[in-house]
This record gives sequence, structure tokens and C-alpha cells, in this order.
Amino acid sequence: MRATLLTTWFPTQAAPSRGSFVVRDARAIAEHAQVRLVHLVPPADDDGTRRLVHEGLDVLRLPMDPRRPDQVLRAARALGPALDGADVVHSMAFSTLLPLALRRPRAPWLHTEHWSALTTPETLPAPARIALPVLSRLLAAPDRATAVCEYLAEPLRVVRGHRPTDVVPCIVDPGTLVPRRDRADGSLRLVSTGGLIDRKDPLVAVRTVAELAGRGVDAHLTWLGEGPLREQTLALARDLGIDGRIALPGTASAAGVRDALGRADLFFGPTRADNFFVSAAEAIVAGRPVVLGATGGQGEYVEPSVGSLIDTQDPVRYADAILDVDARTRDLSSEDIAATIGGRFSTRAVGAAYAAQYTRLQDEAEDAAGRGAAGTGMQR
Repeated sequence: MRATLLTTWFPTQAAPSRGSFVVRDARAIAEHAQVRLVHLVPPADDDGTRRLVHEGLDVLRLPMDPRRPDQVLRAARALGPALDGADVVHSMAFSTLLPLALRRPRAPWLHTEHWSALTTPETLPAPARIALPVLSRLLAAPDRATAVCEYLAEPLRVVRGHRPTDVVPCIVDPGTLVPRRDRADGSLRLVSTGGLIDRKDPLVAVRTVAELAGRGVDAHLTWLGEGPLREQTLALARDLGIDGRIALPGTASAAGVRDALGRADLFFGPTRADNFFVSAAEAIVAGRPVVLGATGGQGEYVEPSVGSLIDTQDPVRYADAILDVDARTRDLSSEDIAATIGGRFSTRAVGAAYAAQYTRLQDEAEDAAGRGAAGTGMQR
């Protein structure tokens, strides 16, 4: 089977971490199909390359600024030859729908959506919120769609009506587990991973550590990530007298994240809203309990035995949950915690799920063609 993947999120030399999850998905799909990838590269990410092989994937780059109708039209025209010969076209991310709305693929079409605005429209600027109901109608066009969790699938189904929408999760591969430490030093080591942005709420994380310290708990938080709230986060820690308990070492590699999880007792992610919350799933798969914000798809995989979800941005409630989860999970091994997810989100499982979507697409296309031929015959 020949699958042509279309995405606006993909690594370039100018943006090497962009769309890393698309790369993981594409490589998983490549275990089941012959993959070609078309990258509709926006100006800020464009490094000038047009053809390349990235981690074994054959990539064609076509420049496109989604904000410019002339470039969307030019990309739509260029996609004709780029999609020729595909048995399945698989678009990823909402912005890829723009040129496909002008030139629908001839092959059966699957769309994978990650856009957080569908579940939390309040995160958009006011003009975009006004346009969202019109723009979201584009999601009804693909033959099939997938979302990374039911939380995101629900608004997709509202827009798509009778057209199928299924869940295929993000890839979180199991790895070598680090045993949990003995806690002989009496400290509580918390870790978080994500942007230092309002939606991830590092400020409530700092206030929660201050609340724990005020209760006599020797709590420390390491937050891996960068963002516009970095200085404000550090300033708040200083103002609360806990700057020695907060570490912001910056963005880490996948190996660096695993190392930090291995040294931690608990993952703390006070998010205001996420779709899948990959970092939290990574923590559980690494054998660490979690305390998280409740808004998002994380409730679909966090078992109460290894975590807690809090529905208000309240440092007191977060501190209560951290102490409760820490006490309840002290005797659980890394293996016990990781087993609550197991291999559900592995490369193998996700690749097989996408392959099943492709098979259904082709079967449905053949059924539709058969019905059309039968109808034509009856008219004669």
C-alpha cells in the first residue's frame, strides 16, 4: 500500500523539534505501508530544502503560509502531482485541510487532528474564535478522521456527523525502567515537562511547592522546558522564598527527560488544558505516579491507583493530591505503575491502528464504488 502523508508540522534545520510526533507516527506507519511525506512548510520553518530523506522518510517540501490565500492556492495546485499514485492520502494537522479543500484527493482520505483550539477555543485570539465555526467545517471533508483521545474526538464528531472519527493515541514507547529510590533523605522530588506557558501553569506549580514547604515537606520541583513565563516563574519562587526548591534547566532531549523521570518521585503537571498530555503518559510509562490538571484526555489513561486529576487551579488542592498520591504509591514499583498503560501507546500499536484505518478506507471506497456501479446499472 502506498500512503502519502501531508503535514504542516515537520522538523527542519530552522525548527528541528517541530512535529516530532509526526515523525514518530510516520515511521510507525512505514512498518505497514510505503510512505511518502509532503511537508507544507511555513515561512518561519523553511530552511530552503525541497527534497530530502529524514529518518528514512522520503520528504517533499512545498512552501505554504496558511495565512496567505495565494500560497494556499499554489500549494493546492502543486499537490496534484505530489499525490498521484497514492492508495491513501493521510493529512495531519488542521492547516493541511486548506489546500485540500481546494483540490480534494482522488484517493481515500484520512485526516489526523491535534488542534487544541477544538477543545479549548478560549486559547485562540478573538478574531480566530469568531472564525472557528466556519473553519471547523473543513474537518467534515475527509473520508475518515482520527484524534489522539476521546476528549478531542468528541468535537470532531460534532462537526463530521456521519463520517467516521476514531481514536489513535500518541506514541509513548515503553523503555528501560529505573527503580524508584528509597526516599531515605526524606525529600519529595517532583518533575514536570512542558512549555513555561500559561496553559501549563508553572506559576501554580511554584505556589504548590510553596504550600508543601509551608507544611514542612522538603519538596523540590524540576521543570524541563522553556517559554515566556520563565522569568516570572523564577521571580515568583524568589518572592515566596523557595527559589532553592525550583530548578528550570531548560528543554531536554528524550533521553534527558527519561533521566529526570528516573530521579523523580512523582510527575506534577498542573495543566489548564491538554489533549493527550504526552508528558504525563511518558511519566507513567517510566514508572512514576502523576498529579495533573483534569481538563484533557489524560483522564482516559490515568488509573486512580497511580495518579490524581484536579479540576481547579488551586495550590492547596494540588498539594493535598501530591501528598495523597505519594503516600498511596510508595510501595508500588516502577513496573507496577508502568503496567497500568503497558504497550497501548507503543509504536507497534499505533502503527497497526493507522494500518487498520487505511484498510477500512479502502474497503469503504470499494463498497461505495460498487454501490455506484450498481446504481448506474439499474438506471440503464
